[in-house]
Amino acid sequence: MKRRTTTIAALGALLALTALTAQQAGATTVRVHYPAGKEGIGIIGNKGPMSWSKGVPAQRPEGPVNVWTYTWPDELGEVQMKPTLGEEKISIGGAYTLAAGSTVDIYPFFGAPFGKLTIVKDFASPQLNNKRALRIWLPPSYAENPAKRYPVLYMHDGQNLFDARTAAYGVEWGIDETMNRLIAMGKAEEAIVVGIDNTPERIAEYTPCCDPKYGGGKLDAYGAFVVDTVKPYIDRTYRTLSGKENTAIMGSSLGGIASVAIAQRYPDIFSKAGGVSSSFWWNNGAMIAKLPARVPVKFYLDAGTVDDGLPETTRMLEAMRAKGYRENEDLLFFKAEGARHNETSWAARVEKPLLWFFPWGSTKQ
Repeated sequence: MKRRTTTIAALGALLALTALTAQQAGATTVRVHYPAGKEGIGIIGNKGPMSWSKGVPAQRPEGPVNVWTYTWPDELGEVQMKPTLGEEKISIGGAYTLAAGSTVDIYPFFGAPFGKLTIVKDFASPQLNNKRALRIWLPPSYAENPAKRYPVLYMHDGQNLFDARTAAYGVEWGIDETMNRLIAMGKAEEAIVVGIDNTPERIAEYTPCCDPKYGGGKLDAYGAFVVDTVKPYIDRTYRTLSGKENTAIMGSSLGGIASVAIAQRYPDIFSKAGGVSSSFWWNNGAMIAKLPARVPVKFYLDAGTVDDGLPETTRMLEAMRAKGYRENEDLLFFKAEGARHNETSWAARVEKPLLWFFPWGSTKQ
């Protein structure tokens, strides 16, 4: 016991010395938001008194509860670090990179990297005069770290996203498994995913007016449903980051053109939109021919090489480039060799838009 007390005292003295040096030379600070209780928060890292094998204790300042702070001198330059819960539990996900002189707030978690799906049945749409389910995937830290808020991805065809038993053709996208994996590997930020079920009016709801063969034309009402009814419900019910910079929309096939069109109409709501195997053939390519002026939205588009609308998607890409969209800045395209127009192909590549929308280190609270 005496030896442990001596060790703790020594660490405390080292922490105080580090803080004093930082105040003199300029401070780089990490603020860890987590209900650590008696276990406390430690910091491991690649420089200074920190190492990847041995942490230093963070301090709880006078102020916000559950905010643990650690400071080091700017002269260390850029530092990579991770928080620990007590001495043994290391945070899930990637390392945090702090530039010299910065103050960074982080919201870690230490439990199993598995999110949770909740279903809201019979969610009413006043715009379309019908009801459907919302399938809401909450990321791994949601229940563990109540201080954290999250970006949101809205997706169409909710039945097909999480469960093969409800998927239209018995194959799911595996959005939950993919997100769990990317988060655990430290490749992607945590995000809430809202799957909006389709209805028997799917074709009409996901399309602008009007295809000579299939009709359609309820997309404006469906877009208003997403923006004016679904999103406000999600924002008031869950801990979201509600600004446009943290809001994305994505779908496949007709849901792909719905996502592109909704983002074009509401660039003040969405900053990211994904069109997977989008049906740009709709109404003889009218969306391509009547492409509006460039909007401040990042678009992800893809298509498979086997009966998946690649020629039309290529034309859409050319039209967007002509409007000023820049490759790999606000326009990303992926040609999926051998991929077809089905959930199996979409599940195999869905990590590409997820990583572009929510790369590790991109979310600011």
